Amino acid sequence: MPLRRIAVVTTSRADYSHLYWPLRLLSEHPSIDLRLIVMAAHLSPEFGATVREIEKDGFPIAARVESLLSSDSDVGMAKSIGVAVLSLADTLGALRPDLLLLIADRYEMLAPASVALSLRIPIAHIEGGEVSEGAIDDAVRNALTKMSHLHFTSTAAARARVIAMGEEPWRVHHAGAPSLDHLRRSRLLSREELASHLSLDLSAPVLLVAYHPVTLEYDTTLEANALFAALDRLAEQGSASPENTPPAQFVFCYPNSDAGSRSLVERTHAFVARHPSARLFVNLDAVTYWSLLRESAVLIGNTSSGIMESASFAVPTVNIGFRQKGREHPGNVLDAPAATAGILARIAEARSPAWRASLQGIGNPYGDGHAAERIVDVLTSAPLGRELLIKRAL
Repeated sequence: MPLRRIAVVTTSRADYSHLYWPLRLLSEHPSIDLRLIVMAAHLSPEFGATVREIEKDGFPIAARVESLLSSDSDVGMAKSIGVAVLSLADTLGALRPDLLLLIADRYEMLAPASVALSLRIPIAHIEGGEVSEGAIDDAVRNALTKMSHLHFTSTAAARARVIAMGEEPWRVHHAGAPSLDHLRRSRLLSREELASHLSLDLSAPVLLVAYHPVTLEYDTTLEANALFAALDRLAEQGSASPENTPPAQFVFCYPNSDAGSRSLVERTHAFVARHPSARLFVNLDAVTYWSLLRESAVLIGNTSSGIMESASFAVPTVNIGFRQKGREHPGNVLDAPAATAGILARIAEARSPAWRASLQGIGNPYGDGHAAERIVDVLTSAPLGRELLIKRAL
């Protein structure tokens, strides 16, 4: 019996951390010929050349697609999609996989989906049916859903939303978020290992900051003014923590490669230069990031990680502004307006002993750590060809 050829596209550290365990199980499956396509920010030195992480993990790379323009504008984003389409037409035209697996909602994913549609390659999509009203990701996610033939949602509500979009129920599977599989399957770093690996003094509370451009705003970094003003206020007070606890340190993660990312990086470097208690990391692999999140006092920003992953560690999250509006929130998430006073108030609330204590034992609606198994079970058994490709309108 011929092997089932499945191509998987990864564009950045963020989606690769979610794809790691599905990739691992697919690579070990005796009936699968896995072809990994690496593109966009993975190949960019500016964003840490994270293709090296994939190589270190031992996944063979079938194709490297240079597509990310060295730009900080919306025009650059649009042109990057076009460059990717041109290259992927040749790549997927040569590979002709039985299935193409895509994940989430990054604008770059429009390129492989468009090419696959033209080449009659069925698409499987992970994490459809969610909502993030403040980013173009929301429209991208919905477009990918309608272009796809198999769906793996993170929550039950997301599955219902995909079906409501007209997708046949047999195609839509509630798998959970595969990023949570790291919690069950991966060995996270101990507190001592993490401190040594990142050269951090973990006796001081960590305020982990992960903030991205708000891509539906004309000024994609406008909301960041309030964030940096709040962080400056905390740092200048010499105490970003409640009474009788040590002053906190600020640990920043690099933003996504969206319009405005360079501005955010420049502002972060300036903040780090002003405040010795601050650090910026260009790239953290999934296990290191998870380990750092587990040890953090609070996660601050507008990243989906604060919504989807932090609840698994009962880490308080302050979700700022418009970007994640509409997304299902676990009980550890506090929404803050993009206003300095509101952000400061929410950080104080998140860091209070009473709030932290109230989070013990909370569940995570985004999964149980078994998503990769469910995804791979379907990918290895779903019908192929015409039966999968032709969708019935409901």
